[in-house]
Amino acid sequence: MTQDLIDVSQDVEGKQVQGFVSERFQPVYDAFVENFRTRNEGGASVCLTYQGETVVDLWGGYRDIKTKVPWEEDTLVVVFSSTKGATAFCAHVLIDRGDLDLNAPMADYWPEFSCAGKEDATVAMALDHSVGVPAVREKLKPGAFYDWDYMAERVAAEEAFWQPGTRLGYHAVTFGWTVGELVRRVSGKSLGTFFKDEIADPLGIDFWIGAPADVEPRIATLKRNLPPAGDPQSRFIKKVLTDPSSPSSLFILNNGGAQAGEPAYWQAEQGAGSGLTNGRGLAGLYAPLANGGAHQGTQFVGSNTLARMGRVAMATHEDATLAIPTRFALGFMKSIDNRGLTSGDNVPMESVILSDAAFGHVGMGGSLGFADPQENLSFGYAMNNMGLGILLNDRGQSLVDAAYQSLGFTTNVSGVWMR
Repeated sequence: MTQDLIDVSQDVEGKQVQGFVSERFQPVYDAFVENFRTRNEGGASVCLTYQGETVVDLWGGYRDIKTKVPWEEDTLVVVFSSTKGATAFCAHVLIDRGDLDLNAPMADYWPEFSCAGKEDATVAMALDHSVGVPAVREKLKPGAFYDWDYMAERVAAEEAFWQPGTRLGYHAVTFGWTVGELVRRVSGKSLGTFFKDEIADPLGIDFWIGAPADVEPRIATLKRNLPPAGDPQSRFIKKVLTDPSSPSSLFILNNGGAQAGEPAYWQAEQGAGSGLTNGRGLAGLYAPLANGGAHQGTQFVGSNTLARMGRVAMATHEDATLAIPTRFALGFMKSIDNRGLTSGDNVPMESVILSDAAFGHVGMGGSLGFADPQENLSFGYAMNNMGLGILLNDRGQSLVDAAYQSLGFTTNVSGVWMR
């Protein structure tokens, strides 16, 4: 397969695109170029593995959009909630080893959590976003997200927003502790250390949950964007602005002043959103999950665990946090098709359209990593010009679409990509 790889180097609207692509996956390259040409891509990288081999590895644009510093092959960027896929992977490694039991009470591993209406919470509920603590009501101290013990204590003490297991509400930031603290208590290692030792280093991927200082010169500068004045507001934004007691508002506004552009954020082992990597790192993370749980001779999880990782565990017509229909596996997003929401509610895009077999995670602004075990495909996309909305935007979705079209898939009208 590697013989049909084509090296590319192209100037696109003054931005250099470089890397390589397999002939079969030429549509992914075309879509990546088009993102720079017509979809206002700033700096980005995309990578695909297929049947265990890298078939697309592209990067381009600017690491710093304002100063036009080029995005290099090894540029890293904050991938926000795409970090959750890495955190969930850590938990499933422990589950596969028999060290962590999905059906066990959280209290078996974290007794302090078993209070305030959460006495019946299980490990599975922490992974599927139904455990009932999608936010913290108490005003958090400055720098709260950078203090692991403080946040673990706040999350454990929080009164449940609903009876655990009865409702799906995205744990946008608290997932980093509801799942990450389980990893720490069971393994005896911090989340970032466990991830590095047991997953990132064996895979050889440049992916950090708690980055060392020496990677900081490679980190891209994020560009945040706001919707034009007068544009319709999404359901989520309406809840943020009108209901200060809602999980939607609390997770956005009660964050202790955390800023994704500062070293303290990069160094924090915040398993819900502080991960640093690129397209290659995200595709590499999911490569074993696209190939039977193994990669280059290392078995990360067995077939039973892998099958369970990809199945829908919770779904809802109205997520208690995101205010839209969502579908989750145990720690991962499944294909979510909200293209049919009424006009004005679906502004901007609130979907991520994958195949039925695929599972992964979107990050705020539009990053994405996923595995498709049926196709032996893994995918990673990361960028610094943040799109609007909760899930993917047209840049990331165009790359996913091109990947599936390269494999002979013809339609996603049903809400998943199909042949």
